[in-house]
Amino acid sequence: MTDKTTNDQMGDPIITPDLIAAHGLSAPEYDRILQIIGREPTFTELGIFSAMWNEHCSYKSSKKWLRTLHTTGPQVICGPGENAGVVDIGDGQAVVFKMESHNHPSYIEPYQGAATGVGGILRDVFTMGARPIAAMNALSFGTADHPKTRQLVNGVVAGVGGYGNAFGVPTVGGEVRFHAAYNGNCLVNAFAAGLADADKIFYSTASGIGMPVVYLGAKTGRDGVGGATMASAEFDDTIEDKRPTVQVGDPFTEKRLMEATLELMATGAVISIQDMGAAGLTCSAVEMGDKGRLGIRLDLDAVPQRESHMTAYEMMLSESQERMLMVLRPELEEAARAVFVKWDLDFAIVGETIAEDRFVIHHAGRIMADLPLSTLASSAPEYDRPWEETPAPAPMAAVPAIDPIAGLRSLIGSPNYASKAWVHEQYDAQVMGDTLRIPGAGAGIVRVHGTQKALAFTSDVTPRYVFANPVEGGKQAVAEAYRNLTAVGAKPLATTDNINFGNPEKPRIMGQFVGAIQGISAAVKALDMPIVSGNVSLYNETDGTAILPTPTIGAVGLIADIAQIIGGMPAAGHVLLQLGTTHGHMGQTAVLAEHLHRADGDAPPVDLAAEAAHGDFIRANAARITACTDLADGGLALAAFEMAATAHLGLTLDTDDTAQLFAEDQARYLIAATFDQAEALFAAAAQAGLPLARVGQLGGEALSLGASTTPLAPLVALYRSAFADAVA
Repeated sequence: MTDKTTNDQMGDPIITPDLIAAHGLSAPEYDRILQIIGREPTFTELGIFSAMWNEHCSYKSSKKWLRTLHTTGPQVICGPGENAGVVDIGDGQAVVFKMESHNHPSYIEPYQGAATGVGGILRDVFTMGARPIAAMNALSFGTADHPKTRQLVNGVVAGVGGYGNAFGVPTVGGEVRFHAAYNGNCLVNAFAAGLADADKIFYSTASGIGMPVVYLGAKTGRDGVGGATMASAEFDDTIEDKRPTVQVGDPFTEKRLMEATLELMATGAVISIQDMGAAGLTCSAVEMGDKGRLGIRLDLDAVPQRESHMTAYEMMLSESQERMLMVLRPELEEAARAVFVKWDLDFAIVGETIAEDRFVIHHAGRIMADLPLSTLASSAPEYDRPWEETPAPAPMAAVPAIDPIAGLRSLIGSPNYASKAWVHEQYDAQVMGDTLRIPGAGAGIVRVHGTQKALAFTSDVTPRYVFANPVEGGKQAVAEAYRNLTAVGAKPLATTDNINFGNPEKPRIMGQFVGAIQGISAAVKALDMPIVSGNVSLYNETDGTAILPTPTIGAVGLIADIAQIIGGMPAAGHVLLQLGTTHGHMGQTAVLAEHLHRADGDAPPVDLAAEAAHGDFIRANAARITACTDLADGGLALAAFEMAATAHLGLTLDTDDTAQLFAEDQARYLIAATFDQAEALFAAAAQAGLPLARVGQLGGEALSLGASTTPLAPLVALYRSAFADAVA
């Protein structure tokens, strides 16, 4: 059965060095396979090893460093290692959430790549027993003038909206950026969160011997075969050949799958359950068995198929969407089957758990694979890649004085900092009726249905900071997420990370990864926002050119009473206050990039103690604040302009100093308050020993930055049109 001749007789290709390489396996890894099984693998076995040992599934380059992340806290019910993280929000309720990438598929086939990214992250959430209540996305594209960018932006945004809107989950936040480093490799990071009873969480650990393994959902086709392996490789000029590896999604089937799954869970029939995501049936079965220290036997003849003459290789590696795998209590089989029949979905017993550490695949009367299961998952390769610490940036050249209005115009006329209304208006933010704050600001807010509680959601990272200084850039991504939640009155609870980097086999890239992990871990610990779930996406390169290091942080915060939300609309005469000190840090700033076309200097240092103290102050004084935003990209000038544009008010800032307006020092907030509120805030800040200063006022129809004045309306028009003009 296992010699080359038999493989050929079965129609399988002969295993050659080229075939091994095409499966993403190195020569030493293939030698290790030979040592494990004591023979040459079948073609199906080669595919299984390829799927389970690739970077996307095994985390072989990142596991060593992911273990150093801060992941615990009294609020954490379930940390990393499951389909999604679970965090206590009181009253017997939990929020379940995760962020995951679909970068490579979205570059190859933008609509379906993005759509199935949304579908996959939604399944991760409802697989845990949670009903999804919110979605976000973080998107990174090449420059707006690159010939592929418009197609990618339009396809990805349509795919995100097409799937999420049809499924019926509100998209409440996210971010979009453009940089030449993403010209050959866009990033699509999808986030979802759901609500569950804290004592009714479902996990993926199989238990019991001889328990039925059940296939649930849509039928298996040939779409997505090899997708996980494709996602673990750099791109080159053969990229178009990879189009068949992109999955095809159906949000209406997913909606039925969610309802059937949640109904099934209520029957008590589920022992364990796992989404069929990357590497499909292979990964879901192996992970369930490995976590339970059990083996799995599968009969592929029982797998529901939508295409004829599918091979064992194709069925095991298909990434057809809207599918789940479950270990079932056998006495409840008929009740479970009835649920899926009612929802017009497939329900098929395709195997059983076994005591031996084996992964055995039967098809058409043959054993197509017989492997030690644990070697595919928990004993998969793990590498301590060589890495180089990112050198300190060269001293920064002097920054000339910038005309304040010209500098602001450069920011708001760039698709990076213009209004993203063109994007979020394509997403349904109000479905389910609990959205309290729609996209377009720092954090979206969704009411916990039937209560006075709410959850706030945000995602953030500043890749140019991480490129210049991975440690401080990693800290800053967490700190800005913390500020975005705080600025709406939410207590930050926990985070999920979507860590996007280039080729980890290059010590320079691996050094960026290590530094970012160090910064992220320090920040989530200091700010009590443990990492509870996440995803690593490596090999984001095309022809040897890597993306900017992009460790996206998704964060969730709790608002105990919606009356505590900071979300008022400023009025004419409101004063503008800045909490935090502007030291004048101009390195890697947005105005440097957009106005002066420079990318030099260091990332801003992050004082985590100051971040915590200033966040505590904002939340403690929420009743004295009409509106609030953090100061980040574009500094004071951009934050104040956005607040004024939202309120349809003119703006006066008291300075025209370049550093005071455009510096990107951290731990700063901009507050709009009445005169009486401001007096109370000054007294509270003095008592706390925190820096609070008046920086301007709202009102009128002009924009005044120090001595420079211009009508506001044309700037608002530019801000609202620049993004669509660049990409629509």
